[in-house]
Amino acid sequence: QLQASGGGLVQAGGSLRLSCAASGRTFNTYATAWFRQAPGKEREFVAVIKWNGGNTDYADSVKGRFTIFGDNAKNPVDLQMNSLKPEDTAVYYCAADDDGPFRLSTSYYRQTTTYDYWGQGTLVTVSS
Repeated sequence: QLQASGGGLVQAGGSLRLSCAASGRTFNTYATAWFRQAPGKEREFVAVIKWNGGNTDYADSVKGRFTIFGDNAKNPVDLQMNSLKPEDTAVYYCAADDDGPFRLSTSYYRQTTTYDYWGQGTLVTVSS
């Protein structure tokens, strides 16, 4: 129901654009997020866009380099990644919060447990 795409191999300093497409889902989505998981590490928050006005939030490690954007939850939600670093290497997952309600807490949307649906992941490898 969530399909992530756009991963690949890129040199440090390069760019990639990931896309998350939703299909077969007719209920409302409150937020769409990207997480990533590097080998041997826990899945970590990258970015989120909330559909009550399009507010966004980013992990400190990607702020200023990554941009999450989309028109609405039913169209693809993209993650533009610039100035990539080897430490950005990971499998990237998109996720959707369909339970709601909207929360004011920023930390709420940084938790994996907030999200009800996950894409299959797309591998991003950044070479030094």
